Amino acid sequence: DYAEIKDISYVPQGTTDAYRLERCKLDVYYPTDVKEFATVVWFHGGGLEGGNKGIPADLRGQGFAVVAVNYRLSPRAKNPAYIDDAAAAVAWVMQHIAEYGGSTSKIFVSGHSAGGYLSLILATDKRYMAAYGADADSVAAYLPVSGQTVTHFTIRKERGLPNGIPVIDEYAPVNRTRPDTAPIIMITGDRRLEMADRWEENALMESVSRNIGNKRVKLYELQGFDHGTVVDPACKLIRNYVRKHSK
Repeated sequence: DYAEIKDISYVPQGTTDAYRLERCKLDVYYPTDVKEFATVVWFHGGGLEGGNKGIPADLRGQGFAVVAVNYRLSPRAKNPAYIDDAAAAVAWVMQHIAEYGGSTSKIFVSGHSAGGYLSLILATDKRYMAAYGADADSVAAYLPVSGQTVTHFTIRKERGLPNGIPVIDEYAPVNRTRPDTAPIIMITGDRRLEMADRWEENALMESVSRNIGNKRVKLYELQGFDHGTVVDPACKLIRNYVRKHSK
């Protein structure tokens, strides 16, 4: 049996920003007949400009919890507001999932597209979660689906930079990678069908991480699937990984 509680606010106490209060809510879907269960935090896609929280069908009924998160969007909010929100949401899960019966040592962070980018920047740049009293490396694993590893195109758009030309600065996960991250399992669609340069960015991240001594960053390319259709098979990989690594 599973229960689902919707629209829980995860903003820090004392927050007065109206848009943050409106947007920063999450849903907790969890098994009621299991204790010390694992939890997947899921960030939706939408280019950091759209989208809403929801739980992928392939992650339901799998013996673990799923926390689906809304975060502020551009252009109403600007970088790094959405990264801060993602960090606050994961910190909230670390602080509260035990109240629902979950294990704080079995928290996995995932998401698709923009949600994959948020997962990656949290995994690599510890400052964001540290600001909410949480350690990014205590997450069991990060499993971003089709995330950007260079600076996200919406961040470039906010700066008025040309579309399609990569920027690698402090907002690029590949720029923040380090030897001692938690496991990062990157999943993309077929390199011939994905969004422009998406598989290549992920391949660069895997290569750079490996060459600085990090053997915990891995890349799976799901052939035959494009940027949108990769979600379902990726979620099957994610649920198998979570089950295997939360026993």
